[in-house]
Amino acid sequence: MIDDPLRNLIRTIPDFPKPGIQFRDITTVLRDADGFGLAIERMRAALDGHDVNMIAGIEARGFIFGAALAREMGLGFVPIRKKDKLPGRTIGMNYALEYGQDRIEIHDDAVGKGDRIALIDDLIATGGTAIAATRLLRSAGTEVPVAVFLVDLPDLGGADRLSAEGPVVHSLVAFDGH
Repeated sequence: MIDDPLRNLIRTIPDFPKPGIQFRDITTVLRDADGFGLAIERMRAALDGHDVNMIAGIEARGFIFGAALAREMGLGFVPIRKKDKLPGRTIGMNYALEYGQDRIEIHDDAVGKGDRIALIDDLIATGGTAIAATRLLRSAGTEVPVAVFLVDLPDLGGADRLSAEGPVVHSLVAFDGH
């Protein structure tokens, strides 16, 4: 195993939320000031060379990393919320779940045509939500050249699926399995 202080802070909880799942708990990163700072530093470094003028974070833990990163970089932040959580007029995108579908939304004035947005979240697994977020932002006339995640579960293929949509995908830590 690679000796990485950030990786070492991520706790694995077996059989959550159901048997066979190895849940990667990032709250242990958040409670450690140095670890949280390291995660933001590495996310910022992953954005080096990418011309972005705004950060978008996916509900809910993407808000934590995305807002901190936006503040660090002096950029605005766009929350990508679950359906019916925003008070104003919204635009949204439906996406498939294992059993059914869900919807994410942004305010209809949250982004401007031509904005270049970095998509941020804590974890990418199958990629469904991140792909929907990318498509939603693009439907509003933006570009999404890059996406950054704290954790990737490469066995589930989400980073590859998102990359096929166009964004360069970076993750700070990868864990085998799911």
